[in-house]
Amino acid sequence: MAVIAGNWKMHRGPAETRAFFEALRIEGVPEQHELLVFPPVISLVAAAGARPARVRLGVQNIHWEDEGAFTGEVSASMALEVGAEFALIGHSERRHVFGETDEQVAWKAGTAVRHGLVPVVCLGETLAERRAGRVDEVILRQLDAVLPELAVASRSMIAYEPVWAIGTGEHATPRDASSAHATLRRRLAEALGAGPAGRVPLLYGGSVKPTNAGELLAAEEVDGVLVGGASLDPAEFVAIASAAS
Repeated sequence: MAVIAGNWKMHRGPAETRAFFEALRIEGVPEQHELLVFPPVISLVAAAGARPARVRLGVQNIHWEDEGAFTGEVSASMALEVGAEFALIGHSERRHVFGETDEQVAWKAGTAVRHGLVPVVCLGETLAERRAGRVDEVILRQLDAVLPELAVASRSMIAYEPVWAIGTGEHATPRDASSAHATLRRRLAEALGAGPAGRVPLLYGGSVKPTNAGELLAAEEVDGVLVGGASLDPAEFVAIASAAS
């Protein structure tokens, strides 16, 4: 089984969302693969009404409070009400463009768990951190911040997305992805146990395309992919999903 998740970011309004699902042909994608789409929140209702039953939906961001004077924010309960089952937490753009801290990411993960959303926690290093040999230090710090929340979650996922590989056309090699995922897997096993509780799916994200999806999905410790730009095209999304063995 592989998880194929598409993050549409700030693309696709409701009409385009309906058109996407009308054009999506997933009949050839193996049944064991899990397909997720994270549309903009304004398009979640349209997605819920147009998606095939196999495709499950998530919200790209939530606030850690249940309600309040937080203009422009979305609560976990609101996301659930319009069809979301998953929540992206701590995406690199939230961390590096909007300044989210590890503490805030942990608050959001806890809120997702409390409301029954599956948190998909994103983490990864910048190019400067990679060049300084700090990959393990950075990703373990980010993981440690959310481990208490993951420990009580009935289900969760981690997406390793090196910041330097997002939207740049560059991507980690399968060896890079496997190395980072092995580091994360060891810490998860230490904290959550080696059994099912500690077997959190580890996704790779960062310039995933049909041309590199197969080798990334075949890499050791890679349980799926978090796809950005290529997930906006129905044919490319299906090609990536079909690349999973």
